Amino acid sequence: MELRYYAEFIAFMDALSFFKPQSLILSPMDDVTDLPFRQLCKEHGADVVVTEFIASEALNREAEKSYRKMRFTEEQRPVGIQIFGSEEDSLLRCIDIVAEARPDFIDINWGCPVRKVAGKGAGSGMLRDIPKLLRITEALVRRSPLPVTVKTRLGYEENDKPIVMLAEQLQDVGVAALSIHGRTKTQMYKGTADWSLIGAVKSNPRMHIPVFGNGDITTPEQAMSAFERYGVDGILIGRGAIGNPWIFEQTRALLEGGAPREVDIGERVDVCRRHLLAAVEFKGEHTAVFEMRKHYGAYFRGLRDFKQFRIPLVTAPSLEEILPLFDSIARFYGE
Repeated sequence: MELRYYAEFIAFMDALSFFKPQSLILSPMDDVTDLPFRQLCKEHGADVVVTEFIASEALNREAEKSYRKMRFTEEQRPVGIQIFGSEEDSLLRCIDIVAEARPDFIDINWGCPVRKVAGKGAGSGMLRDIPKLLRITEALVRRSPLPVTVKTRLGYEENDKPIVMLAEQLQDVGVAALSIHGRTKTQMYKGTADWSLIGAVKSNPRMHIPVFGNGDITTPEQAMSAFERYGVDGILIGRGAIGNPWIFEQTRALLEGGAPREVDIGERVDVCRRHLLAAVEFKGEHTAVFEMRKHYGAYFRGLRDFKQFRIPLVTAPSLEEILPLFDSIARFYGE
């Protein structure tokens, strides 16, 4: 393997030593992996956490919401800040802003498939122009004082999945680690993630940087199976962590030969309450009450007759009305 910036690559690899073997990583999710949620996942065993993705142009305009997305606590380290965009100049200016926040690494999103991102050539939209993707990535690596990692997909379309070659090319321009979602852009989140191609990247003898897999990991057993079958250096857990930060500690227990512990209703109520209160402190009551509505069903998934509580939870307009509902849930299911 020929690396154009071998000295820088070695330095970045040293800086990425926090990616321990079989790392469990909280995958970045827009409007989900904010500071309060990352804190809970870290407390419950996530080895590494990543922010919501942040638009480079919004950071360059000093948009308040985007700057808030970059905030993290020291307890959350190691933490990455993820950015996206389609224009080199904008992304280069953005790198300078992100570096000032002093995360442990900067992650470039070449994987988001949603229309408002990919349709503008950002995220997985960049997979339609691999030369541009590589040119911009190389420029960002050279500009950044911090390790640069990339999250991407298998390819743009089902009949064109260049990820094995693309992974080599990203490594050669200096990317310090690579996360791969096992779907194409056009597949969005439908169907089943193809981990075989993620495994092909990891088993490629030319690959030397950490390779992380992502897609359809919603249980500790699925995570363990992915490690065993594909040999990846780490696994990103996204939707499987929503309402379930315990998945990280449960997975670690399984990997270390133990048994995942059961989480009782009292603990689920307590953590959900903490999540809401932390969100209120971080974003204000109005925003937090609205955004937390997506989490309640996940925290209490599988409970019989939960509709009687779910509807009040997602319609209550204030903290004053929501907090007593948690007590009612604990009493009803704790009997």
